[in-house]
Amino acid sequence: MATTGLLMLGYLVAHMIGNLKIFFGPGEFDHYAHWLRTVGEPALHYEWFLWIVRVALLVAVVLHAVTAYQLSRRDIGARPAKYAHTRRRASYATRTMRWGGVILALFVVWHILDLTTGDVHPDGFQSGHPYQNVVDTFSTWYGNVIYIVAMLALGLHIRHGFWSAAQTLGASRARRERVLKILANGLALILTCGFIAVPVGVMTGLVS
Repeated sequence: MATTGLLMLGYLVAHMIGNLKIFFGPGEFDHYAHWLRTVGEPALHYEWFLWIVRVALLVAVVLHAVTAYQLSRRDIGARPAKYAHTRRRASYATRTMRWGGVILALFVVWHILDLTTGDVHPDGFQSGHPYQNVVDTFSTWYGNVIYIVAMLALGLHIRHGFWSAAQTLGASRARRERVLKILANGLALILTCGFIAVPVGVMTGLVS
């Protein structure tokens, strides 16, 4: 679970950086989207790189979900009886990891149908014009609500998930733990703000 989580985190960082190119205008953003489809040419055919990434991400997501379920069942099996003390001991992010994962899974389906296949895209999907497609999506109130809620859930998921993954992979010393907590909070904040900047940019007219 820790390994797949870190792989997806690396993808999210790259994805956020690519998304922020939208602030440089339609030419820059559309060129970047086209470049993603030609990476590896001529060794790879058109869009092969994207499909390799998509398949790898799909495998990572499935493995992440399966291991999350397995760990949850082990946790329940290890202590079937509830604690006598009812005071909440875990952070909000910890308590919402499961629901955060469900929200993100549903968001990914909507996101693909909106900006990849165009099946639920408002005002007509324009193949080859990702800049305009993004503007269309975030020109609707529901597009902004869905995206921002999902990105807030993502931030909480990363904050706890990165910290848990680091512990799983051996970060147990007190000094190292403090640094990793700061890093987890920083990554969650940067990614959340970076992704939300795009709909905010459309809403405020910086991107139009």
